[in-house]
Amino acid sequence: MQVKLTIGERLKDLRVERKLTLEQLAAEVGISKSALGKYESDNGKDISPYSILLLADYYGVSCDYLMGRTETKNHPNTALHELHLSDASIDVLKTGKFNHRLLSELICHKDFQRFMLDAEIYVDRIADMRVNDMNAVLEAVRQMALMKNGGEENDLHLRTLEVAQIREDEYFGSLIADDLKGILRDIRNEHRPDTMTADETSLAATVQGQLQDAMNFEGSSEEKQVRSFLATFGIDYDKLSKEQFVTLIEILKLSKHMKSPMSQRGKARSQMAHGKGKRKRK
Repeated sequence: MQVKLTIGERLKDLRVERKLTLEQLAAEVGISKSALGKYESDNGKDISPYSILLLADYYGVSCDYLMGRTETKNHPNTALHELHLSDASIDVLKTGKFNHRLLSELICHKDFQRFMLDAEIYVDRIADMRVNDMNAVLEAVRQMALMKNGGEENDLHLRTLEVAQIREDEYFGSLIADDLKGILRDIRNEHRPDTMTADETSLAATVQGQLQDAMNFEGSSEEKQVRSFLATFGIDYDKLSKEQFVTLIEILKLSKHMKSPMSQRGKARSQMAHGKGKRKRK
């Protein structure tokens, strides 16, 4: 997840927010479709000051926002005291040592207020008295049942009364963690298409699949060996050109691990034919 959006990303986001196509935007602002598309795809490298001003006016944002000098679209002149931040928190925000964009998306999430309410309940011990009252009642009932049971602890009813008592740290720790995890999961899914997001398919899984394909291939044992060897490097055997194939065979002739040693270099044709061949049915 990028810390800052590029000019092109800001322009595209603003257009998509308004559900406009490039053709519709071109008709609205008087800039050609090709120029608008280039601004969005080339990160605004060749955008003119006139176009910046025109698009900023059309979208109702500041030129500073489009140029990436500020992250505020609608509140460029908001006074600092209106944000209700302490001096220490302002100092932290000014360092720029964390992802401000992620923090903004956390705050803007629909469940962030619930997360803050749960955190406040825990920090201020608002629920402590009620939790302690419930636990006291359960423990009193358990003690009475224990006396009737002759002091025998290993009883289903007694054990139920014991485990039903709430451990505040565990309960609120789990509650707050679930709140935060849900918010982060939504943000993570939202950014799944981003270019900086890691691929879901791991390299190991890809190589494993290629190795399995190599083992299922119907061909000579030498060709299976070659396919398996290339698969470990993520190389598709079938995509080799004829020249690459010839070079590869010449190199592999030097290997003592090939089951059927090949003739001397340059004096014999390869025993393997370069082609897709057949794969075994699974």
